[in-house]
Amino acid sequence: MAIPVIDFSKLEGKERAETLARIANGCQEWGFFQLVNHGIPVELLERVKKVCSECYRLRAEGFKASKPVQLLNKLVEEEGDAADAERLDNVDWEDVFLLQDDNEWPANPPEFRETMKEYREELRKLAEKVMEVMDENLGFEKGSIRNSFSGNGEHQPFFGTKVSHYPPCPRLEMVNGLRAHTDAGGVILLFQDDQVGGLQILKDGQWIDVQPVANAIVINTGDQIEVLSNGRYKSVWHRVLTTSDGNRRSIASFYNPSLKATIAPGTNKDGSATALYPKYVFGDYMDVYVKQKFLAKEPRFAAVRAV
Repeated sequence: MAIPVIDFSKLEGKERAETLARIANGCQEWGFFQLVNHGIPVELLERVKKVCSECYRLRAEGFKASKPVQLLNKLVEEEGDAADAERLDNVDWEDVFLLQDDNEWPANPPEFRETMKEYREELRKLAEKVMEVMDENLGFEKGSIRNSFSGNGEHQPFFGTKVSHYPPCPRLEMVNGLRAHTDAGGVILLFQDDQVGGLQILKDGQWIDVQPVANAIVINTGDQIEVLSNGRYKSVWHRVLTTSDGNRRSIASFYNPSLKATIAPGTNKDGSATALYPKYVFGDYMDVYVKQKFLAKEPRFAAVRAV
């Protein structure tokens, strides 16, 4: 099985209905799909790859002194090559930092800030286009998801970009690249490494590779889209495996509700669906999520129902 790859440009032509259906299938049956011809210039994507790889090169020594490396080294010393060696189940083999509109960004390489600012603006626009497609496919009024995320324009939705690298790992069996989880928020847009794989999703009880596709943007739906869609678009478990060769680059942008936004199942134009999820403030959900990120998601909805 392969993750659906969808030509986003065909929304504008005579294949619009077919493309809408393919996106609906990607949301409903997979929770992940890849967009090509999405409108983001290849030249910009090449610059993003360059500045992020250079940024990691400047940070690499810091990763060697990081907690995951120290813990793995200690475990290897204690366990040796024993067949029943323990795993590090509470850390990720990941170098990561977050970009937001109002936080401190790396100063080097010098082109980093300008390039990533331009990239984030393109991704923000793409996220809003994808949400409008979801509105249409779900039978919502245009702009419904975006309005839910902003409290009908009263608050600013969260838009953050997580820049990650997963360096080569000497003991693949002992540590995860990124532990299995679902994403808390709304729409996630990933520009993943087109050479080094490792991202997998859980589908029908099997872990499936998200195959690298050059210059594609991988879309996945978070927990809040599951709620707004009343369960039609489920958030999906995913993970990153460690690799012994290659340094996986992963640039994930998150278009999430404002912490003050109220989230509840959306209403179809015919108003017929019965709500299967609670109504809550997104900040309350995040209070639960940060403690339970790597656990089953259903108790998170139950916990926030009681808030």
